[in-house]
Amino acid sequence: MPVVSRRLCPWVCLTLAACWTAGLAAAERDAAVSPTHGVIKLFNGKNLDGLYTWLKDTKYKDPRHVFSVENGMLHVSGDGLGGIITKQPYRDYHLIIEFKWGRKTWRNRVKRTKDSGLLFHATGPDGGYNGTWMNSIESNIIQGGMGDFILVHGKGKNGKPLPMALTCEVTNDRDGETIWKAGAPRKTFHRGRINWFGRDPDWKDVIGFRGKQDVESPDGQWNRMDLICDGGHVVVLVNGVKVNEGFDAVPSYGKILLQTELAEIYYRRWELWPLGKAPKFDKATFRFRD
Repeated sequence: MPVVSRRLCPWVCLTLAACWTAGLAAAERDAAVSPTHGVIKLFNGKNLDGLYTWLKDTKYKDPRHVFSVENGMLHVSGDGLGGIITKQPYRDYHLIIEFKWGRKTWRNRVKRTKDSGLLFHATGPDGGYNGTWMNSIESNIIQGGMGDFILVHGKGKNGKPLPMALTCEVTNDRDGETIWKAGAPRKTFHRGRINWFGRDPDWKDVIGFRGKQDVESPDGQWNRMDLICDGGHVVVLVNGVKVNEGFDAVPSYGKILLQTELAEIYYRRWELWPLGKAPKFDKATFRFRD
């Protein structure tokens, strides 16, 4: 029997561990649901079936009724930090949400920009990031920053950071902040943010902020956000305009989460469509006002 050097043993163990981890991730991705046979309504307009909630202070309980159904809409009061999360992980889909801001803001964000987010490819334990959200990639929902990518880099149950990466074509704005620019050199990120292409360099964290190039609707009107996830490729559109794009996402599957982040927000649509089959945004027929 050949003798293996003790110096090689750690490397052999690390290689085997890496192969096992990669195989496990591949198996988990294969097990994630893809809407190949038709639309999946993540919110059915009647109740919260298929979803569960997590709040930083009360965990799986929602004593303040932060998440509820009102007049066929998903109402997020904003009173707390956390999210409403799909019970199933998903992959390879065209997601559509339609949302509008409510009037209420809370605590230290009463006079600051209304803030929420769509978190996708969420893996690991609930609260893996600062006890609040799962390890995930965020398509930001914030006044003046709709479609910014934020890498919400969380930890596993063992306390170690979970895999997280996204490659984007980027440049820097006037103040040196990273923004998406189609065709620019690609850079891989493991944390931080990639702003949408038109984010105003004079953005201020004040309620009602609106930038010169913003494509989001005025406060109180409805918006549509499309998130197209095809393998590791990710595209975000806001009201029909492509605002951000990423490649080689890690992970490339996972649960989907709508945040509560101290601002009231309503959702009337939260769906997954098969790739290439989602209805296109039509500005002429989209119902911006109630």
